[in-house]
Amino acid sequence: MNHILGIRHHGPGSARNVKAFLEAVKPDIVLIEGPPEADELLRWVSDEGLQPPVAILLYQADALQQSVFYPFAEFSPEWQAMLYARQHNIPVRFMDLPVAHTFGIQAQEGQEPAVPVAMATEAPPDAELPAVEVPETEDIYGNAPLRWMAHAGGHTDSDKWWEHTFENRVSNEEVFTAVSEMMRAAREDKPVKDRQEQLREAWMRKTIRQAQKEMYTEVAVICGAWHVPALTQMPPQKEDNELLKGLPKVKVECTWIPWTYSRLSFSSGYGAGINSPGWYSHLWHYPEDDGTRWMAGVAKLLREKQMDTSVAHIIESVRLAHSLAALRGLTKPGLEELNEATLSVVCHGEPMLMQLIKEELIVSNRIGTLPAGIPKPPLQADIEKWQKKLRLPATAAWKDYTLDLRKETDLERSMLLHRLQLLGIHWGKPSGVSGKGTFKEQWRLQWNPELAIDIIDKGNWGNTVEAAATAYVIHQATTAASLQVLCTLLQQALPAELPQAVEALIVQVTNQSAATGDVMQLMQVIAPLVTVSRYGNVRKTNAALVTGIVTGMITRVCISLPGACTGIADDAAQKMLALFLEMNNAISLLQQHDSTREWQQTLQRIAGSNSTHPVIAGYCTRLLADYKLLEGEALVKVFYSAVSAAVAPALAAAWIEGFLKGSGTLLLLDADLWLVVNDWVKQLPEESFIQVLPLLRRTFSHYTTPERRKLGEKVRQGDTPTGNRTAEQTVDAARGERALPVIMQLLGYPAL
Repeated sequence: MNHILGIRHHGPGSARNVKAFLEAVKPDIVLIEGPPEADELLRWVSDEGLQPPVAILLYQADALQQSVFYPFAEFSPEWQAMLYARQHNIPVRFMDLPVAHTFGIQAQEGQEPAVPVAMATEAPPDAELPAVEVPETEDIYGNAPLRWMAHAGGHTDSDKWWEHTFENRVSNEEVFTAVSEMMRAAREDKPVKDRQEQLREAWMRKTIRQAQKEMYTEVAVICGAWHVPALTQMPPQKEDNELLKGLPKVKVECTWIPWTYSRLSFSSGYGAGINSPGWYSHLWHYPEDDGTRWMAGVAKLLREKQMDTSVAHIIESVRLAHSLAALRGLTKPGLEELNEATLSVVCHGEPMLMQLIKEELIVSNRIGTLPAGIPKPPLQADIEKWQKKLRLPATAAWKDYTLDLRKETDLERSMLLHRLQLLGIHWGKPSGVSGKGTFKEQWRLQWNPELAIDIIDKGNWGNTVEAAATAYVIHQATTAASLQVLCTLLQQALPAELPQAVEALIVQVTNQSAATGDVMQLMQVIAPLVTVSRYGNVRKTNAALVTGIVTGMITRVCISLPGACTGIADDAAQKMLALFLEMNNAISLLQQHDSTREWQQTLQRIAGSNSTHPVIAGYCTRLLADYKLLEGEALVKVFYSAVSAAVAPALAAAWIEGFLKGSGTLLLLDADLWLVVNDWVKQLPEESFIQVLPLLRRTFSHYTTPERRKLGEKVRQGDTPTGNRTAEQTVDAARGERALPVIMQLLGYPAL
């Protein structure tokens, strides 16, 4: 006899009913909607080390983008059916259309994967659809039969209707009979036309017939409620065989992986998701709870977060939830009533506290575990070994780590995380570090089940993290299309401590930098290369090779740069200006005397050339002033020459924009320069002033608010000289001499 049990995936009521039904009927075999390729994995279900939530991962060996997950929670009916079969030592099989055929059909038709990652198991027919009110004119079945039924039952949300009608019932056999009759009525006038669904149901019937041929008399079938009519009233076997004939097939592999409650939720994009995995887990363990135990958990959470929550709060919340349930005609409060009571009584109407409760309790951050004996890809086994050694557990919740690279354990942690980043396994995300110093790194870690696909993919490059990262980076180095990509890779590879990969990258950087004649491209990569050379000191690696490349590239830039700054458009000049800033900062950081001298000589040639774009000439003059190579009367003379009446106002304004780029402090401190700029602006004719005003506004808009305020005050003061000269005139030499003995004593020197 066939027992067709229509269930809701991830429903605690359905799971409880399935378990009770199986214990009462005691079937000979259990058939479950799922991928037949994973039948061998079912032997692990009864292992104590396999703790849900977990998922079966299936992937095409030669095309990993074709992959799919089948997740299970403790309250999933399929999981309870598997567990029952294993504990009672009876056969259990999956009976859905093999994933090998599904992927084969998609490849044959040139389709994208029909079921995205993390969306493998099928939702009960529209039971998890968003809340919607069905208008009277809508086809009562259409594509959403449960919506109409929910509307007829007085519900606007089909998900809640399913819960109140089926999940919360205590009986079992009557529920499955009611589900069967309901789905038969829903499908009578709307036969399935989707070929994929037809193939799936034909394969399910094929599996049931095979069990009957093997002389099993009590066959328990656990499937999505929508499929019950198709498995109860079977068409002739010949029709199914014709439908399944000649299906394409690809090679598929599978394994168990840990899953998380957050990935069971709708918010993760899971098609058969639920709103509240944590709440469902609570219902599974405490079906008779009237809300008191749940509210005690809320109070415990808030107290752990240093928020006062008294027993009176809990009592009043439970009372309010029961009152709401009575007003709504419910036998006991559900999650909606408990949430409303919690928001009103415990949270005092503060939604932020409810968000905390949702994340920690309603959804929860629980992650499953796997037994040690389950076969794993070598790369995954190596990652888990490092996680255990470095005490970096894989958790579903975000966890922050601040690493001190002077400590051996933290240095190894950093090395592992950087290697995984290079492999595209983004378990950790680097973030800013509070405080100063290059000996610290801050990471945010969160383990996502989808990382299993990345691990399998990158496992082709090596069996250990170090070997895979090295081989993968070398491959990227040999195929990199630009010098900038190579330098970025080098910058990422050095903290990962991959000497072979670094050596290969340096060779490629040297070859490409020698072959390129694009001075802007060379300027773009100098800054990251200087950072790499500095990183070498922190990571205890030899940075001399990188420094040698950098100094050679700086020399080439200095030779070619003056010519590159002539005859260029305004947009190109602005881009060049940004590169000048990066280049100057990099050379200052490098602290190489010869390179600094070459750079200063180049700035002098560019600033003194009449062919240089004025905004670049102005900025080079500013850099020379910062280096103290141009100051005092000489600087004022250059300034007068650049903004003289013989120069077009637009060109003079562009030169001033370059000179004043970055900071207005120079104008505040140097009275002579201030007078030059002020006089130049004052003598401009109205027409010329209107012409250069946008450039001047753009220049001064980059200054800080205090700088702009002080410059405005100087304008209001008129032409009265201020600054260094005024300060010199107000110095009281006698008072200064009296303070010298005290200052010398404070500095630890003998008094004069």
